[in-house]
Amino acid sequence: MNIFLIADTHFDHKNIIEYCNRPFDSVEEMNQAIINNWNSTVSEKDLIFHLGDFAFCNADRRRELADRLKGNIVLIKGNHDKATVTHYESLGFAVYDILVIGEYILSHRPVKSNKINIHGHKHNLSLNSNSHFCVSVEQTGYSPMLFNEIKGVIDNE
Repeated sequence: MNIFLIADTHFDHKNIIEYCNRPFDSVEEMNQAIINNWNSTVSEKDLIFHLGDFAFCNADRRRELADRLKGNIVLIKGNHDKATVTHYESLGFAVYDILVIGEYILSHRPVKSNKINIHGHKHNLSLNSNSHFCVSVEQTGYSPMLFNEIKGVIDNE
């Protein structure tokens, strides 16, 4: 089993293409590219931490999107993940507001801590250092990133 992280997929959010200068001509193209990247990287047995802002759509559409993604998904709720915890759990996600794993703290927004913070929310703005690492899709090539790769980057900062 591999462990991956990703944030800010913003599935079905048309305006995010312009807001963050994403290289897609349509929301459909963006969705498909992220899904293709995800599924060519992640296997069914892998664990993937999604650090918030999963999708901008109704409950049925969120289910359709979740059903297309491989892996066991843990959602760290972001500021745009407005549905109930029960809804996200019904999609098969484990759900947290923030999660501490050893020397790492996983959050949507960057937080100050004595631990290394892996987060989303910043999109094009990188705070990457030996204490913060952003996994917004704009920072990861619109693809999930291996946890071991992140640790290697942080260790070399």
